[in-house]
Amino acid sequence: MKKALLTLLQISVTVALLVWVFHDPSKRAQMAEALRRADYRWMLAAIAAYFVVELAAAFRWHVLLKVQGIALSISRVLALFFIGMFYNQFLPGGTGGDIIKTYFLLKETPGKKAGALLAVVFDRLIGLVALISITGVLIGLRYDFLSQTPETRRLLWTLLLILGSAVLALLTSFVITGFHLLQFLPHQFPGRDKLIEISAAYHLYARHWRATAAAFGASLIAHLGTFVTFLCVAYALHARNVRTGASVPLVDFFAVMPIERTMSALPISFAGVGLREKILQVMLHGLCGIPEGVAVLIGSLGFFVMLVCAAPGGIVYLLYKPSGEARHVKLREMQAEVATLEHEIGEQG
Repeated sequence: MKKALLTLLQISVTVALLVWVFHDPSKRAQMAEALRRADYRWMLAAIAAYFVVELAAAFRWHVLLKVQGIALSISRVLALFFIGMFYNQFLPGGTGGDIIKTYFLLKETPGKKAGALLAVVFDRLIGLVALISITGVLIGLRYDFLSQTPETRRLLWTLLLILGSAVLALLTSFVITGFHLLQFLPHQFPGRDKLIEISAAYHLYARHWRATAAAFGASLIAHLGTFVTFLCVAYALHARNVRTGASVPLVDFFAVMPIERTMSALPISFAGVGLREKILQVMLHGLCGIPEGVAVLIGSLGFFVMLVCAAPGGIVYLLYKPSGEARHVKLREMQAEVATLEHEIGEQG
């Protein structure tokens, strides 16, 4: 019931945001003109850029699996990865794909279930660390630019609050695991099982620092590739500063992207739809002088490119033949099995 209510709330918020963003006739006219004049060769470049993102993320996961001693064929790794990508984009919440990917991976590696789960956990963690690193550099370079207007300053401080909380959580988990404080936590402590998973991941991947560094580098490529994807969409729409007539400087566009990426990942709307468009409208119009309708369209078409690149995962899922005892079951059953394994790891810890 809680999940159904959350999904209903996300859909309601999504509809409200879309109405808010697209109700203005002048913005819709700007969008229509931008689409009429668009150079769709840049859209193909955006699709190519996002496929690079997917390949970098798949490589990262492959490296992390190898550290766990899991040697799946490249075709099997890619199949599971694209299934996860598909469901992360098309299911509310943005984590359903991780559950499905983890479930099938557990079935593929019956003797290494804990390692399979830890690889998925650390995949998320190292992606977060890479995003925080990129964001820190870009904000350090363009803080004054990003805080020019009251609206953009509020979004910037919201981003800093979210990522600051993430950094605090990471440091706390590092201190708890590094000083072996887990044994003092009661079994009923919220998140204890997850902390034990993270502790095991920290210790293993710290010993394999070369693989971890390679995975971190792949994460940087994946995040920057996503930024390039949206930049290509902006070029396709001939996005320019209406005040100066100049194209948006690359560093300015990139400085805006961590705000959009972080906010649209929050489980507020369905897959960030509506929220993404509103944030880019505020940031790109307020800071870069891009017409509001074009800024909104950059968000919508950028997300469309991501959907196009994730869509093959649906076909892969239909054709996927699970090995061993695996079978296609409901997401609820997958969640229950993954949660059971997490609890077992927690009990062992």
